[in-house]
Amino acid sequence: MAFTAVETLQKLDTRYYQTAALACLLLINMAWIDFGATPLNSAVAIGSCLVTQAICTRLWGVAHFDPRSALITGLSLSLLLRADDPMLFLAAGAIAMLSKFTLRIDGKHLWNPACFAIVVLHFATPHVWISPGQWGSTLWLALLLALFAIMVLQQARRSDTALFFLGAHAALLAARAYWLGDPWTIPLHQLESGSVLLFTFFMVTDPRTTPDDRWARFGFAVLVAVAGHYLAFFMQLREALYVALFAAAPLVPLLDRVRPATRFAWTVSSQHQIGRGA
Repeated sequence: MAFTAVETLQKLDTRYYQTAALACLLLINMAWIDFGATPLNSAVAIGSCLVTQAICTRLWGVAHFDPRSALITGLSLSLLLRADDPMLFLAAGAIAMLSKFTLRIDGKHLWNPACFAIVVLHFATPHVWISPGQWGSTLWLALLLALFAIMVLQQARRSDTALFFLGAHAALLAARAYWLGDPWTIPLHQLESGSVLLFTFFMVTDPRTTPDDRWARFGFAVLVAVAGHYLAFFMQLREALYVALFAAAPLVPLLDRVRPATRFAWTVSSQHQIGRGA
């Protein structure tokens, strides 16, 4: 009976679990721990992503409207992005989903949509910033275990990228603390960041914007961690990880050519939509 239940869970698309995890975080924000997300801005971001996805689905001739990736992007923007005008959340959703349909090479979109919107708006206006997402160690650990369980259970083939990135990021923070003589509580506190967790499991591990080959993903994850560390501590850039991922993303098509491997598809049917904006 238990084995049958596990098989049933494995057949479900990973994005259902990702959406549930993000939605739970947003509800926690509204009812318990204030991360800074507001109902209006969250509704605008999610609505903008869904509407833009629907419009692009029609314009690009995709057979069916699929709200799953739009919901994940909208929820991610709600939890991460901060701005003093709801119109900026409207713009973020539109920019994110448009990038998925227009900026593509070999059937894969170049940038994670939420990351792309965050970086574009960061350089376009001084009125947006990233939430630090300090949720506390208990909630952070619970979400970490939940997200790893989702990736392992669903065999999304990107749990290795999460390990590569978190390992490299933790090692760099530990090395910096050792070099400066800081107490170990400092790198531990830096790791217990909600924004780092969301970045790890919803951006740097995005299967549609990361290399197909495992060793290529290893190099890619380490590169993002090193670049993010440099931008954060030497350039004093708050959005360092997002800018690092943005800059590294165009290398993915090259890595896919140098080390070709099986292309990821969310479902069997989605394989027929690769290259059509799916």
